[in-house]
Amino acid sequence: MAAPTDIDLTRGPISAHFRTLAIPAAIGMLFNTLYNVVDMFFAGLLSTSAQAGLALGFQAFFIAISVGVGLGAAMSALVGNALGAGDNRAARRFAAQGMIYGFIAAGVLALAGLWYGPALIQLVSEPGPYREAGLRYFYWLLLALPGFLLAFGCNGILQAHGDAVSMQRALIVAFFANIGLNPLLIFGIPGLIPGIGFDGLAISTVISQTGVMVFMIRQVLRRRRMRRMRARNFIPRLQKFKEISVQVLPTATSFIVMLLSGFVVQFALKIFGEHAIAGFGVAIRLEQILLLPVLGVTGALLPIASQNFGARDYERVREALFYCWKVGLVMTAIAAPILWIFGRSLLGLFTDDPEVIRVGLSYLRVDSLILPFYMMLFSINSLLQALKRPIWTVWISLYRQGFGVAFFVWIFIGVLGFNEIGVWYGTACAVITGWMIGLLVASYVALKELGGLWLSFRTDPG
Repeated sequence: MAAPTDIDLTRGPISAHFRTLAIPAAIGMLFNTLYNVVDMFFAGLLSTSAQAGLALGFQAFFIAISVGVGLGAAMSALVGNALGAGDNRAARRFAAQGMIYGFIAAGVLALAGLWYGPALIQLVSEPGPYREAGLRYFYWLLLALPGFLLAFGCNGILQAHGDAVSMQRALIVAFFANIGLNPLLIFGIPGLIPGIGFDGLAISTVISQTGVMVFMIRQVLRRRRMRRMRARNFIPRLQKFKEISVQVLPTATSFIVMLLSGFVVQFALKIFGEHAIAGFGVAIRLEQILLLPVLGVTGALLPIASQNFGARDYERVREALFYCWKVGLVMTAIAAPILWIFGRSLLGLFTDDPEVIRVGLSYLRVDSLILPFYMMLFSINSLLQALKRPIWTVWISLYRQGFGVAFFVWIFIGVLGFNEIGVWYGTACAVITGWMIGLLVASYVALKELGGLWLSFRTDPG
């Protein structure tokens, strides 16, 4: 089989590169989200407690996944910058060190998860069946950490080469594998294979994600500019680990802050009962499906901006950002009315509990109004990562998803006495004010690194 071709993102129409990267990425994320929806569907066949436990355990597990997200962004930025500068040797070294970094991090995080997972789950839940389900789900998923982290890292390497198709294919296969494995492991085959119940949801994920990891490593090693990679390149190098960590940790921290804000939301919702947590869990997955094109476009901005920043083509970096905003605004304008009008019917596909539907619908309708602000925040994060200034994403996240969510939710719930909808109002206030801060930060960093972001203030850097 012929080796995959690499794409030079510093040449050709920006719009074509966005299509090349965003469409496969969005399709891959669609199947990844559908993967989670399938899990939620089969959990619903067991009980509402199983659905709430799934949402709870997955939220705790995502603390560890944050390092994988950071590693993917780091590989896209570091490898992309090296490729843009024409330094294939540096790109190979960063790729090899990134993969071994992910493997070591997975082991450390699995051990740490034995402590922090139960602590977080107990903090945001009440004693009962859904807490026990969440704990079991979390413990099983720790076995999938190498698969998740290495897959994220390899995807960042491949995106830096202009390849978003490999992850798309891996996630499609994983989705269909999950459809078969879930009922097989949960219910078994009568008279032949006994089912293991709720735990089958997590074991299915361990199996399928390990397969994704193996495929993605294979795809990296087949790249033309990775062919000269040798075993010695995988020996851990402290200096390379430091450079990778400088990119990983801010992005991972931002992601952790985002996840902790999810726990703040669940902490606020627990006073309204498990139906509130279940409604939030189902609704947010449905929203993610409609946000996938937006995430595909904003995610594509990172490798495009990264390669062009490495090539010192600053005008092209700006062009990529503005194109991303233009397309993203159109997408969010389409997604918002769909969530508002068809939200109830979509929620009804996954639960017949009227209280779960009521909570989920209120979330979808409020959040649909702030989708453009989410889109611009995602793109600002991609820009800052591409410019190798990810530390700024931490400060934006600390405000928006740390202080902002906690403060505004407290205002609406604790002071004004709203029901569950007060949580959504508080989140919306945090997003909008966070967008204002993010825009100021992006303008400041662009002035330093690109000579300016806006046409009227643009000057040559240096």
